[in-house]
Amino acid sequence: MREAVVDAKVAVTEIQEAIARTERELTLERQRLADAERRGRLAGEIQDQETVAVAERFAAKHRERLVVLEHKLSSQREELALAQRELDDMQAQLKSAAAAQPSTERAWRDIEEAGGAREGTDLRDELLKSDLDRAAREAAAARQLEELKKKMRKD
Repeated sequence: MREAVVDAKVAVTEIQEAIARTERELTLERQRLADAERRGRLAGEIQDQETVAVAERFAAKHRERLVVLEHKLSSQREELALAQRELDDMQAQLKSAAAAQPSTERAWRDIEEAGGAREGTDLRDELLKSDLDRAAREAAAARQLEELKKKMRKD
């Protein structure tokens, strides 16, 4: 769950960076549109119809690009809102799980105080496992010793 929260935080940061890039692109595109319109007005004032036509074509392209960038920015903001809600939800779940953890610990302590043992922490179980492991090792060593004695007698 912690990994998912970290991934979600990274995603939110990436979306925020993408929004910042799109906002910079929008600013540049607005400036380009303003420049094209200004050039068209100046060309109109000096009766340069060819430059006016070129400026109008560029202004139209910049307006179209502005519309696309505004839609893109709107979508990115919606995506950020969604990702932020998901992150908030995951963080709340993680916090809730962390809050539940102490009550689980408290329950185990109560069981241990009543004479029970938590799995994997009972010393008697550990000693018994150790004794069984040692007995198995000793039996294996005894078998190997017997095999060696048999080989020695044959030679």
